[in-house]
Amino acid sequence: MVVCGDDGLAHRLAAELRGVYREQVTLVVRPAGGRVRQPMVGRARAASAALLDRVVTAVNRGNGGADGTAVAGARVVEAAEPTEAVLAEVGVDRADALALVYDDDETNIRAALTARRLNPRLRLVLRLYNRRLGQHIEELLDQAAELAGGTAASRGDAEADIATTVLSDADTTAPALVATALVGTSKVVDAEGLLLRAVERRPPRPGEVADPGLCTLALLSATSNDPAGAEGSEDSGDQGPQLLPDAAAVAAATGRGTVVLEQVSYSGTPLPAGRGGVPPFGSLFSRRLRWSLAGLIAAVFALAVALTLVTRDHPLHATYVTLLDLFAINEPAHNESTGRQVLQLLSGLVGLLLLPVLLAAVLEALGTFRTASALRKPPRGLGGHVVLLGLGKIGTRVLTRLRELHIPVVCVEADPEARGMATARRLRVPVVVGDVTAEGVLEAAKIHRADALLALTSADTTNLEAVLYARSVRPDLRAVLRLYDDDFAKAVYRTLRTAHPGALTRSRSVSHLAAPAFAGAMMGRQILGAIPVERRVLLFAAVSVGGLTQLEGRTVGEAFRPGAWRVLALDTARRADDDGPVGEVPAAGLVWDLPDTYVLRGEDRVVLAATRRGLAELLGRRRGTRAAR
Repeated sequence: MVVCGDDGLAHRLAAELRGVYREQVTLVVRPAGGRVRQPMVGRARAASAALLDRVVTAVNRGNGGADGTAVAGARVVEAAEPTEAVLAEVGVDRADALALVYDDDETNIRAALTARRLNPRLRLVLRLYNRRLGQHIEELLDQAAELAGGTAASRGDAEADIATTVLSDADTTAPALVATALVGTSKVVDAEGLLLRAVERRPPRPGEVADPGLCTLALLSATSNDPAGAEGSEDSGDQGPQLLPDAAAVAAATGRGTVVLEQVSYSGTPLPAGRGGVPPFGSLFSRRLRWSLAGLIAAVFALAVALTLVTRDHPLHATYVTLLDLFAINEPAHNESTGRQVLQLLSGLVGLLLLPVLLAAVLEALGTFRTASALRKPPRGLGGHVVLLGLGKIGTRVLTRLRELHIPVVCVEADPEARGMATARRLRVPVVVGDVTAEGVLEAAKIHRADALLALTSADTTNLEAVLYARSVRPDLRAVLRLYDDDFAKAVYRTLRTAHPGALTRSRSVSHLAAPAFAGAMMGRQILGAIPVERRVLLFAAVSVGGLTQLEGRTVGEAFRPGAWRVLALDTARRADDDGPVGEVPAAGLVWDLPDTYVLRGEDRVVLAATRRGLAELLGRRRGTRAAR
């Protein structure tokens, strides 16, 4: 694996490939003098200045003054640009995958075109901010690989089914940030748009029955401490964690904690989401105006009934005559009875009352349509919502994911022209325009009644100051702040945890959250993510059953191999037909409650959990000692 980059994402990605997937990695970085560290923009207040000093001290003490560029076990090559000579030197022509994660789209595209020419069979992973351009580049590079005979089809490799993957920081970090805001953890997997999390459960008390969730992924270590330092690793033996245990092992493991799989969901009261900027009919008119219109309609009906009784006329004709009198277009009732003349006068009076009501209705409707595209304000009585700071690239994507889960959100943005403002208007999400560090801005976002705070602005000090101020208002508020540097994020987390032990605080760096997705793409698009279980790792993958003898033609129960892999769900969205028993599986979507008797067919696509060794065996990915480890 070759990783090329100039910021923390490259180092984190190389560490992920080495530590999680046990891959041989070559890291290409710019010389120390050429790397420019992203500055922390913003103006820190007195409340955050003291904490920043403590954090910097903790960082320097934690890394011993190193610059953090070393990745254990990885070969590091310094080069100003990923030129053809540099790519040839690091062995791109012999590599399985290449990740280009520079902070410049043009550099990544130029290097990708060169690498595709050097190795048509190379799996490419690009970091691009322009999503539309990324789609075109992905198609272009895949087409180039196909013409050069480097695709999976020409090689007969069923599992290396992609050549190019284009990712962005916003798309890869949004699921983890959403999950952290909801449930306080970033141990999540995004399976076909469904957020799943791994939850550690304490051993059940006598007489209690533990909730298995969607399934039991692992049994935690039986020992509470391990002076030798082997607890939780493969060297722990029977006392260590057991990945993917069967039902008998779970039942026999008394007194041991478990790791179960759950779906990330929100159980609070959602805000109504408008579509297309068109308000509902009930919001066109105020309550007072609706009552006025109802009273006028009732008066017209009463006049029509009275006219029917007085003139002995047909009810429909009497209603028609009443409307003519109402709009003053009927002949005067000179020679009619007194009752008829009185009713005509009353109808005229009702018509006079109708004019201002109709005018008010028109003005209110126009005003409603005019303000439909404007930013909404937080409604009175709002509570249990998420306060989102920053509507930039990452904040906009997080906002979209939160609204997809029907979670109420209030946004705070200082720039009225930010890229996320259009999204907030379209989703009809309340927005407070103002500097989050200014007095009263967080109060306007109802921070005192919120459940969580997501500080996702591009300025580290602004995010830190917002969290500190929110802590003074709500000490128990769940807070998540985005920080640029991974070491800085860890130090902030430790300091805030010490200062507020009773609160849930998470500091997340973009590189830390994005690295697993980039690493999964380098391993192949079938890898959905990885979840650590103590010192071991559990992988989640989406694979096609066809060609896998361990799965095809077997039932779900027969295909399960404890400690190696387990089928979790069936993806029926891509199935061309369904000739199985009626009612066995739905027509589309992910099916999690598969019966053990369901027979896996060649056209099925399944989501499974596996260990590193088990996935290598299942997919036939045997590459010497790397696969065995």
